[in-house]
Amino acid sequence: MREDWEHGGFGLYVHWPFCQAKCPYCDFNSHVARSIDQRHWLECYLIEIKRVSRETHGRTLTSIFFGGGTPSLMDPDITGQIISAAKAAWPSANDLEVTLEANPTSVEAGRFSAFRDSGVNRVSIGLQALRDADLKRLGRLHSAAEGRRAFDLARGIFPRVSFDLIYARQFQSLADWKLELHEAIALAADHLSLYQLTIEPGTAFGDRHALGKLAGLTGEDLGADMYDLTQEMCEAAGLPAYEVSNHARDLAQSRHNLIYWRGGDYAGIGPGAHGRLTLGSQRFATEAERMPQSWLKRVQSSGSGEVVRSALSRREHAEEYAMMALRLNEGLERARFIALNGADFNPLVVEKLAELDLLTITDRRFVVTGQGRRLLNAVLRELLAD
Repeated sequence: MREDWEHGGFGLYVHWPFCQAKCPYCDFNSHVARSIDQRHWLECYLIEIKRVSRETHGRTLTSIFFGGGTPSLMDPDITGQIISAAKAAWPSANDLEVTLEANPTSVEAGRFSAFRDSGVNRVSIGLQALRDADLKRLGRLHSAAEGRRAFDLARGIFPRVSFDLIYARQFQSLADWKLELHEAIALAADHLSLYQLTIEPGTAFGDRHALGKLAGLTGEDLGADMYDLTQEMCEAAGLPAYEVSNHARDLAQSRHNLIYWRGGDYAGIGPGAHGRLTLGSQRFATEAERMPQSWLKRVQSSGSGEVVRSALSRREHAEEYAMMALRLNEGLERARFIALNGADFNPLVVEKLAELDLLTITDRRFVVTGQGRRLLNAVLRELLAD
């Protein structure tokens, strides 16, 4: 019998926690360090791969994702050894996707080529903006010209290349974003991720905002207009949104992220990494120690960097599947949700959402409409209310 996680596949997430500088909007687990013993880190990553592979023996690995932090600061040889260890630990798909996140300031021609030679076949570059003034406000260390050069360089080396942009930035108008998005689409290969700026607690931007010192933020109405414009322009250019913030040409979607959104299993290793593992008939949420040095010590002393392993109830599993799958334009498999939850959604709620043109319903799938995506959190609250 097919296990539920097999609908999404199985992947490995490797978290590299170090950056050259901490961006003021970033709430990821990233740290700045003067010196890093990369061989020491490799040793611990390999221990973690062996540990998780013992629990998931025989699964086919469909993707490896190096995230962070800035994993392009890793030595390509270290990256290569991690990839080789993962391939030895699990059977791997013929089209195994190996993605590396990179910043334009941390890589150059020799390193890109070396990463390709190490086994990386997809790179995701954090451009974040194509305007120097905005890059400065975002705390980025590269210029717009450097970002473009890095992306052009990557396109000549890797078979698949993506980049990220943030919109609804300080003092940005709709006309500003329209022009920049036009440039971004012309630059893009087959995938781009477009995120609306959010102010997160615990970040430098969050602290400034709490003090009333973060000027020029975009209001909700303008943010919604920017989102609508983004969907319209990308769709017209052949880069439709396959997920709320991710756009791709046909067959160029991020396979690793699809594991998350389709409710697959993924092992998360490295400081603060999260994972989802189905062992036996039980799905678990896992989390690793956040602080880099503490993670290293835990792995060396106990053979595991994991500090949390929580069993998900059927309801929690079903809710998580719904929250992820409804972000996708392919939507949610109704029979799968019922199997996980033990019951369908409330038919009165479903009917109301359909009448409001927020949800499209068939016997097999629920798909959030374009209007519904703008109100996705509200749609989910309605659907998942007890």
